[in-house]
Amino acid sequence: MRGVKKLVVALAGLCSACAFVDAPVDATAIPACGNLPTEARDTIGLVEHGGPYPYPDNDDARFGNYEGVLPEEELGYYREYTVDTPGVSHRGARRIVTGGEGDPEVWYYTDDHYESFCEVTDV
Repeated sequence: MRGVKKLVVALAGLCSACAFVDAPVDATAIPACGNLPTEARDTIGLVEHGGPYPYPDNDDARFGNYEGVLPEEELGYYREYTVDTPGVSHRGARRIVTGGEGDPEVWYYTDDHYESFCEVTDV
């Protein structure tokens, strides 16, 4: 009986530990964007035309999705672009992130430096 009790306690601990393992993000879990700021639309236009970008060392760079907020894809699938933030003298927190093997297939916007995203569906 004592062995069964230990086994139950061990399994309960294992199950509770599993609750902390991040599951892959479902693309349908990312909400569609409402109205984007004008600056985000301007950045989308730059991406569609291949630049020039205001931060050439940072824009059109690989986005690693290390936060795991976007759906899991192979490294190199996502690219990021700075969205200008009026009144800020640095890059700020706003970004457009695209995903795709060549031309962007999906577009995302974040205004909180990758903590959350919405999907831009009207590009």
